[in-house]
Order: sequence, then C-alpha cells, then structure tokens
Amino acid sequence: MRQTQVPVIGFVAASGSGKTTLLKRLVPLLRRRGLRLGYLKHAHHGFDLDVPGKDSYDLRAAGAVQTLIASRERWALQSEQPEGLADPVLADMLACFDPERVDLVLAEGFKHAACPKIEVHRAVREAEPLYPRDPDIIAVACDGPLSGPHPPALPLDEPEAVTDFVLAWLAAHRPEPDPRAELVRYYRWLRHYGY
Repeated sequence: MRQTQVPVIGFVAASGSGKTTLLKRLVPLLRRRGLRLGYLKHAHHGFDLDVPGKDSYDLRAAGAVQTLIASRERWALQSEQPEGLADPVLADMLACFDPERVDLVLAEGFKHAACPKIEVHRAVREAEPLYPRDPDIIAVACDGPLSGPHPPALPLDEPEAVTDFVLAWLAAHRPEPDPRAELVRYYRWLRHYGY
C-alpha cells in the first residue's frame, strides 16, 4: 500500500509578517537541493481560480460540484464545498497530493493544525510570538533575539539557514519506505516502459 501523505512543514505567523516572502525565497533553494515541493495555502477568504465567461466557470456555476481543467502543462481540480462547512482540515488537503511526485509540502497558514511548523516572527511588528503556546513550532525564523525558552531561532534574512534546517528536519523525520510500496512503484515503472 502506498504512503498516502507526504511530509509537511507549516509556516505560521501574524498576517503581514512575511511568510509568503520567506517561502518564495525557500522554494528555489530547496528545489536546487533536489526536493520536489508541494505548496498548500490556507485562504481565509473565498477565492476563485476561474473567470466568468470561460466554459469551466459557466459549468461550475450551472451546478457541477467538481471541475477539472487540464492541459499539457498543468491541471487543476476545483471542488465546491457545501455552505457552512468548517475550514479545510490539513490532513484532508494533504491527501490530495501525490506522494510519488512530492517530497515535502510547505503549508502556509493552518495555524491551528497539529503539524511541525516554523513561525515567522518580526520583532518590529510587536505581535506576540506563537511558539510559547504552540508545541508544534519546531523553529522560529526571526529578525532579532527571542525571549525566554524558545525553539531554534533561524535568521529570517538568511534563507539558506532556513533551508538547511528544513532539510535536516526532513532527513530526521522521513518515514522509512514501505518495501511493498517500493515494489509496486518499480513494477509500474517497468510496465510503463514496456518490460
């Protein structure tokens, strides 16, 4: 049976602290180090990937509960949620990623989810840090000193140091591959190439 979930590290902070800016700097560094990355963003407000007048938009508006748009370059699946549903559950969203194509998911937001997280903290914003109340925070990327006991502090303006931390964490927490899953993966590969 294949692993159904890829490893995840969440990035959390008060709004405007620079989570997205840090992630934009980390992704190319992690890619250069050989990781295949997934990105999961928790949107607090409604969003739409489509525009009125396009066939997929019109058919979704007409009542299709799932719309898949596909091309040579990419595909996107939109799934309508029933009215009044709660915020998305991190585990449910992670199950949408293909573990055979992604080594690590970087999740932005999901502040209250139980997963390893890196907090982005800026002293100049004077926001209370999250790490004293969240045992899932494994490090704090910050622009100054932290007070009291705290998880490892990473320099916010040195994305290479954050990259090194992420890779070390991933190496220490990567699950051992299931031999049966590996056998199935190699069988599929051989079959794909006609053997």
